[in-house]
Amino acid sequence: MMNMKNFTQLAGATMIGALLLTSCGASGNGNGNGNDGNGDAEAAGESAEEVTLRFAWWGSDARHSTTQDIIDAFEEENPNISVEAEYGDWGGYWDGLATQSAGGNPPDIIQMDDKYLREYADRGALLELSDVDTSDFDEDAVNNGRTDEGLFGITTGINALALVANPTIFEEAGVDMPDDTSWTWDEFAELAAEISENHDSAYGTNDPNEPGGFQVWLRQQDKHFTTDEGELGFDENDAAEYFQFYYDMLGNGMPTASEISENQSAGPDQSLMGTGQVALAPWWTNQLPGLSEASGEDLELLRFPTQSGNTDESGMWYKSSMMMSASASTDHPEETIAFIDWFVNSEEAGQLNQMDRGLLGNNSVREAINDDLEPADARTAEFIADIETEVEAQAAEPIPSLGFSGLQEILYRYEIQVFFEEMTPEEAASSMISEMESEIQ
Repeated sequence: MMNMKNFTQLAGATMIGALLLTSCGASGNGNGNGNDGNGDAEAAGESAEEVTLRFAWWGSDARHSTTQDIIDAFEEENPNISVEAEYGDWGGYWDGLATQSAGGNPPDIIQMDDKYLREYADRGALLELSDVDTSDFDEDAVNNGRTDEGLFGITTGINALALVANPTIFEEAGVDMPDDTSWTWDEFAELAAEISENHDSAYGTNDPNEPGGFQVWLRQQDKHFTTDEGELGFDENDAAEYFQFYYDMLGNGMPTASEISENQSAGPDQSLMGTGQVALAPWWTNQLPGLSEASGEDLELLRFPTQSGNTDESGMWYKSSMMMSASASTDHPEETIAFIDWFVNSEEAGQLNQMDRGLLGNNSVREAINDDLEPADARTAEFIADIETEVEAQAAEPIPSLGFSGLQEILYRYEIQVFFEEMTPEEAASSMISEMESEIQ
């Protein structure tokens, strides 16, 4: 994963200064123009100028195919605008974006994750997007992309970290699916061990999905990974306990350290869940369709276990699954904003996206396509609705702090050192916190 301090070193003061000037010149007026989601696109389409935009995103093969269909539909409505696709897996995407940004050649349209929003926005590298119509979005969804300086990310949809379950593996192992409204972490560990023991070629579960897995663990104890003040919200005991829980499952419900290391860097299609080799694994809810397609199974979503068996303490929360951002240095800010506006507000794009980028942020489009959802998307929408009261019963998750993106790589690194027995959970927790504190200063 990319450490954003490297981004700063690569970009340098000259590039940032140029981006700041460009951003100021291209910022929106913030008036929320209230159009129907197509006005900007139509206006851009009437321009005589032939324009080419670059659009970068990460995701599964299914997302790549769907996004190309979305691009084709936009180009048909806007024949003077061509959109070039640039895509890859999660890890390579962020490394590539940092390199392009440092070289002064970022894509015009950027699929953004909240962990990276402030890393780019606070350095003046993103275009202000108040001219995108967000009148039909929930206020919280809009504010997820807002910093003190303006609106720099438009939420495509919301999701939650959940446990994806493969019912076929449960059946083959002769193990019943758990009651996810009452199960505990001890029951989760016992169930995973039983599946691994009873199945010839599949594991009960695999490594946690970080930092979301650790965030859920902490939220169940009324703590947070980072606080509203941008500081770490946990101590060494919290981290050591978490590491110890998963270390105890190695070879007893979970794969070996080597297999986990490979899985950590695998995309959805190549993951243990995507290849049908694990019964339970933590994934974001919007990834269910892609995982189902890759595995060839009707995968399901389950709540996380809790310490007490009380779902109101599940630690789950609604996250902006991803956002649409734009480069402050784009040569075509109007056309770039028109594409983003069409992407999040048009029913046609919504029909194509379905739930791949989360439960749609635009409420009217969400309602319009609800009856046309594919089965996996419908299961995702139902799950998001089912956990609403539990999410509302818990504190909101703070907006990721500056430096948050680097914390993910640090957590993964110390976690795998524990799994390879290079450090004890206590040693890893102590060293990790020290490094993380330096990262977010």
